[in-house]
Amino acid sequence: MAIATRNNLRNVAIVAHVDHGKTTLVDAMLQQTNSFAEHAHTEERAMDSNELEREKGITILAKNTAISYKGIHATDGPITINVIDTPGHADFGGEVERGLSMVDGVVLLVDASEGPLPQTRFVLRKALEAHLPVILLVNKTDRPDARIDEVVEESQDLLLGLASDMADDVPDLDLDLVLNVPVVYASGRNGSASLNRPENGQLPDNDDLEPLFEAILQHIPAPVYDDEHPLQAWVTNLDSSPFLGRLALLRIFQGTIKKGQTVAWIKHDGTIANVRVTELMITKALDRYPTESAGPGDIVAVAGFADITIGETLADPEDPRALPTITVDDPAISMTIGTNTSPLIGKVKGHKLTARMVKDRLDKELVGNVSLRVIDIGRPDAWEVQGRGELALAILVEQMRREGFELTVGKPQVVVKRVDGKIHEPYEHLTIDSPEEYLGAITQLLAARKGRMENMANHGTGWVRMEFIVPSRGLIGFRTEFLTDTRGTGIANAIFHGYEAWAGTINTRTNGSIVADRSGVVTPFAIIALQERMSFFVNPTEEVYEGMVIGENSRADDMDVNITKEKKLTNMRQSTSDTFESMTPSKQLTLEQCLEFAREDECVEVTPAIVRIRKVELAASARQRNVSRLKKQDAN
Repeated sequence: MAIATRNNLRNVAIVAHVDHGKTTLVDAMLQQTNSFAEHAHTEERAMDSNELEREKGITILAKNTAISYKGIHATDGPITINVIDTPGHADFGGEVERGLSMVDGVVLLVDASEGPLPQTRFVLRKALEAHLPVILLVNKTDRPDARIDEVVEESQDLLLGLASDMADDVPDLDLDLVLNVPVVYASGRNGSASLNRPENGQLPDNDDLEPLFEAILQHIPAPVYDDEHPLQAWVTNLDSSPFLGRLALLRIFQGTIKKGQTVAWIKHDGTIANVRVTELMITKALDRYPTESAGPGDIVAVAGFADITIGETLADPEDPRALPTITVDDPAISMTIGTNTSPLIGKVKGHKLTARMVKDRLDKELVGNVSLRVIDIGRPDAWEVQGRGELALAILVEQMRREGFELTVGKPQVVVKRVDGKIHEPYEHLTIDSPEEYLGAITQLLAARKGRMENMANHGTGWVRMEFIVPSRGLIGFRTEFLTDTRGTGIANAIFHGYEAWAGTINTRTNGSIVADRSGVVTPFAIIALQERMSFFVNPTEEVYEGMVIGENSRADDMDVNITKEKKLTNMRQSTSDTFESMTPSKQLTLEQCLEFAREDECVEVTPAIVRIRKVELAASARQRNVSRLKKQDAN
């Protein structure tokens, strides 16, 4: 047994809260190392390759790129730096956990103004549990409201706080590693970094990212392996190719793998199959290139394994040794997803409508998404899908919508547990930044949602930071109301806190729904007659059906209205005929807003062309019977 080190390789993950500049920093690293071909066209935020990622401006999937560093600190030849760009949103935590399993160290990126936020705490805890060294990178030092010293102090306090919390669970935690975290100051957009602290609002005193590369080479350890150990490679991600079929992305821990080699594929259930590697590819910048062999520490893609899944091991057929499977946190939010059952189903040719198509698509999503679960609820046309958060499930529905599926989606619910015979529900740790004049409105809003304030800090800049512990139920539909109350200026970030006792009834919506009482086409005449008492989600000439939610009532109860009423024609001329200019524009709800707005007796109809809210029970008479039955039960 001889321990060896690969000094020409580093594996590092860049982790941060959403919108702190990870993907922009990776862009600058790729540009400065001349990783792209001379005439190659590269988009801004090149790592966000998914259409939804570009649209929303967030990273959803963990992806890797390989940078060949040949700068002044590469004294013994080029050094390959494999960079994993991880999502910054807590709902995609499964991607972060998977990304950390591929690397030997972490660059923790923190905004020079906002400082460490809940997701920073989440990813940092996972990194420390895995005993990964951390480099603190303070990004956006040129922001006018930067407060660099305070942010570094807050980050170090967070590290110490996490170390003390984890002392019992992780007894072998290296405290020296936590206390002596190196700090790099950078502006990712300008491609500059320095080890010297710049003034608040100023760029670093250096024009390139060499100090960051130096810190990575110095503090992130090179992969260590036993040169007599048989092959061990871990499947950490999946991809597909139109030519090669399913690709498994591997981190090789021991041994080497060659193209054409027969390896032992150790599955989740412990069974072993000998399979030949038909193609072996290594990453350079953003593209994959065929290679003949790869060694310990390399992150490669292999083809030839039709049903391989995340967390399985490829090993030596002579001496197969399995690696531990990837563990992710339990889901906290669920929703039912089924086929479209509305009267307007299948209006467009080519849409995917059948239950078999929906189930196949959900099963396909399970293959690559480790934090998702699909549960059979005993119905042939609907399934319960559980995930980390509302956004993660909304992203799945949006992807299916764009692929041509027509769906009926239920209101998001929390996943409850029974502890000692009592119901426990998930709670979130919510951090809010807002102008101080909205302090009262926010406190009142969260008090109604059973939130309790844990901490409040005023930085003296006119902004207040508040921390609350809130039931996950209370945050369903919270964002829209919060943005209205803070005039769009508030910033809210939540992360899973744990399970606590059921908090009781939470009324998240005070206004009732306006429901269409018959099928037909919306008329301007009907809207003008009703708009004083309600706001609408539909426009004139749109098709509606009985039971479809077409607006929001100004009162608490639901109201059935005739939105298709037409003006009776006469032969008399009127000077006041049809004043359409007084018609108030309707609210156009996005998919996320529809999911937030829907009540327990409502669901969301999702089609590639339009998203509608509807009652679960479409017939008004059936809904009335249900209401009277519930009233009798309450009376008894």
